[in-house]
Amino acid sequence: MIKVLIADDHAVVREGFRRMIENDPEIKVVAEAENGIETLKLVRSVNLDVVVLDMSMPEMSGLDVLKQIKSEFPDLPVLVFSMHPEEQYEQRVLQAGANGYITKRTKPLDVLQAIKDVAKGKVLMSDQMRQKIIKSKGKLEAPHLRLSDREFQVLKLTAKGLRAKEIGYYLKISEKTVTTYRSRIMQKLGLTSTSEMVRYCIENNIEFDA
Repeated sequence: MIKVLIADDHAVVREGFRRMIENDPEIKVVAEAENGIETLKLVRSVNLDVVVLDMSMPEMSGLDVLKQIKSEFPDLPVLVFSMHPEEQYEQRVLQAGANGYITKRTKPLDVLQAIKDVAKGKVLMSDQMRQKIIKSKGKLEAPHLRLSDREFQVLKLTAKGLRAKEIGYYLKISEKTVTTYRSRIMQKLGLTSTSEMVRYCIENNIEFDA
């Protein structure tokens, strides 16, 4: 029996996921979490085989939760289950130690199979990502993939129209720190203004959220 933790801030998603899994005798949901901090508490206290983790989590981002899980439990498989398309986050989560990345558009039977595969230690990736790795010989291609996780968050929130003070409040960092991140982002991406950051996000299909 594969013991699964579902971490998603939407109760309806957790309920749907649990009902889907109940139809498979090989998998059982043994814990649920609605935010990042609760996820880590359960990972530390419950015997688990797989963590199914949403990217957009309150308290801590999905990426931060993933990194902490892998720091404490490197052998615990984590399957990221997200609304965001693969091209936005797949490479980031795989580099952070995730065993796979699937979107919420994935068919139920494919989700169940993905859970079974990562439970066996397999690493799942899209054909697009596999081809990208082959072509680039493991090197990053898009400039924004060279940004740190925090810089990527600041880029998206800036493109969404938030001011430095608002971004600082959202990310719990100072306004000065946000300004520093913006300078680093523009330097790394070869940009000179906020409007260019917005245009970069549009051209690279980066959604305007954190």
